[in-house]
Amino acid sequence: MAGDRNTDFFSRARARLTLDVPAGLTDPDVIPKRGDHDVDPVMKKIAEVRPIRPAAVLVGVVDRPEPTVLLTQRAQHLPDHAGQVSFPGGKIDKDDDSPLASALREAEEEIGLARRFVAPIGYLDLYMTTLGYRIVPVIARIAPGFSLTLNPAEVDEVFEVPLAFLMDAKNMQRHARDWQGMKRHYYAITFDGRYIWGVTAGILRNLYERIYQA
Repeated sequence: MAGDRNTDFFSRARARLTLDVPAGLTDPDVIPKRGDHDVDPVMKKIAEVRPIRPAAVLVGVVDRPEPTVLLTQRAQHLPDHAGQVSFPGGKIDKDDDSPLASALREAEEEIGLARRFVAPIGYLDLYMTTLGYRIVPVIARIAPGFSLTLNPAEVDEVFEVPLAFLMDAKNMQRHARDWQGMKRHYYAITFDGRYIWGVTAGILRNLYERIYQA
C-alpha cells in the first residue's frame, strides 16, 4: 500500500487539487470547513470572533525514491509556538500576488529553499486556527538536489519525514491538553522522537483525506 501511495501521490494531487484560491481567505462571512475545530468544535466559536489573519504554508513533498515531506522546527526563542514542528510559511503580505507567492517567499526567507526546485501542484482546503489565522496550504513537488540555508531567527532545524508514514492513518492520533483553562483536542503524529501536532498535523490529516479518501 505504501509503495502504491508513493508512486501515485503526485498524479493524484494534480488531479484533485487546483491553484484556485480557497473561498473565505479574507471574507468573514465564509467560515472555513477545516481547522482546529475538526477535532474540537468549540474552537470554531472562538476563531469566528478573532481578527482574520491570512497566511500560507508550503507543504513540500520531496520527490525521492521514497518521497518525504519537508518540515521545520521553529526557533526556541520565538514568542509564539517556539520549538514546534511546522511547515515553512507565514502571513500573506499585501505585496504578495497570491498565497503561492507568499509560501514561496517564506520558504526562501526561512530555510533558503530556491524557487527553481519547487513545482506547485495546488491548494488544500483553507485551515482556520483558534487565533484567527486562515492558512492556505500549498502542495508542491520539491526536486532533489536543493541546498538549504536556515534563518536562525526563525528556524532551528529542517528535517524530512517519509510521506508514507504521514499518510498512514494509524500513525495519526487524537490528543488533548489544557489551554487557557480548557481541554483542547487536536491531531498528533510522533516520528523519530519528534512530536508533530496541532495545525501541522491537522493539515497533514486534510492532505490524507483529500488525496486518498476524496
